[in-house]
Amino acid sequence: MKNTFLIILVLVLASCKMNKENTKVVSEQTPTDNLELIEIYQNDQADRQTDNIDWSVVSKNDSLREVRIYQLLDSNKVKTSKDYHNAAMIFQHGGDSTAYGMAVKLMRKSIELDSTANKWLLAAAIDRYLLSKDEPQIYGTQYQKFGKDEPWQIGKMDTTKISDAERIEYGVATLAEQREKVKWMNKKKLSELLTQGKSTDEIIKIIKSENKKDSEFDISESGINSLGYKVLGEGKKEEALKIFKLNIELYPNGFNTWDSYGECLLILGKKEEGIKAYKKSLELNPKNKNAETIITENK
Repeated sequence: MKNTFLIILVLVLASCKMNKENTKVVSEQTPTDNLELIEIYQNDQADRQTDNIDWSVVSKNDSLREVRIYQLLDSNKVKTSKDYHNAAMIFQHGGDSTAYGMAVKLMRKSIELDSTANKWLLAAAIDRYLLSKDEPQIYGTQYQKFGKDEPWQIGKMDTTKISDAERIEYGVATLAEQREKVKWMNKKKLSELLTQGKSTDEIIKIIKSENKKDSEFDISESGINSLGYKVLGEGKKEEALKIFKLNIELYPNGFNTWDSYGECLLILGKKEEGIKAYKKSLELNPKNKNAETIITENK
């Protein structure tokens, strides 16, 4: 009996050791997202989100980022789907067909590693690559403006290559939606009313009196949202809240309107109302990770 007990104990200990070793092997074989690539991607985005962008500086930074990505690729430090996505975004901001071709290659690899990855960037990279070779785009992600006072238009496009069903699969607007988007892009920005010296209350009154489709101003959900952040950026928190509140009234089913409204409420210290707004946003879009994170952090 004693010998039997010892045999069982040895087997149990051996099994535990094997399980630990197997777990260690699995963890060692599972690659994690490259932190440097995440930082490179974040810097790329930050360069493009500042006021009065100096494109000569951004262009130089872009070139340095491309060089570093090549080095990381050569040293086999680009491994996960997220890594390839971040690397692709850097080349997406390149200035020639070589860079755009790299973006296409890297995004294909990202999707190969994770079939649930956002495919929009691949469609955009393909369109930019084709246009850079003076060939028509096929998805319709690229809009062009050929002069400061010229209107926006959809870049040269071959509409026969891709169906609207495939556009939707890749997160791209349908042809009809693209035509509608161009109309909105060519409308005046609401921030022009601020430049004219209009008060927030006056602008809200103008927005309410305008017809959404026929207005000369961009009073879309995103147009009003941009105005809200413009005012918020000027330190006028209460005024910004009025604009975000108007947006949820006009677009109650827009998850992003509730997200922005919640953010402004939290900035003003109205935590309970802010979390309630974020919960509404998450209800409208269960994939809204930002709302999910904010809610979790404020429990």
